Amino acid sequence: MKYLMWLLKAAIFFTLFAFALNNQQAVAVYFFFGTLWKAPLVLVVLAAFACGLALGVLVMMPRWWKKRRATHLHSVPHPDLPVVSGGPAAPANNTSIPRHGL
Repeated sequence: MKYLMWLLKAAIFFTLFAFALNNQQAVAVYFFFGTLWKAPLVLVVLAAFACGLALGVLVMMPRWWKKRRATHLHSVPHPDLPVVSGGPAAPANNTSIPRHGL
């Protein structure tokens, strides 16, 4: 299974590497107010992917913080609730417990 994962990673790497080698021609990206950016196509695709990834993370941050805060609030005991110490209660009749051993 370990070798299969390495083979899959190598296949993905070489596919992306071939994509980068095949798309080295310069392209022009026109922004607002006449701004122009000339770069190889592979860099434009990589920049678009990175911007989308960063935007996705920024959009998800409030939800992650909310879930983290909710999890943290549930793990901290409330000051008004009584604290129960000890483990589960032992049975009153010890003869009902089967004894194994020497």
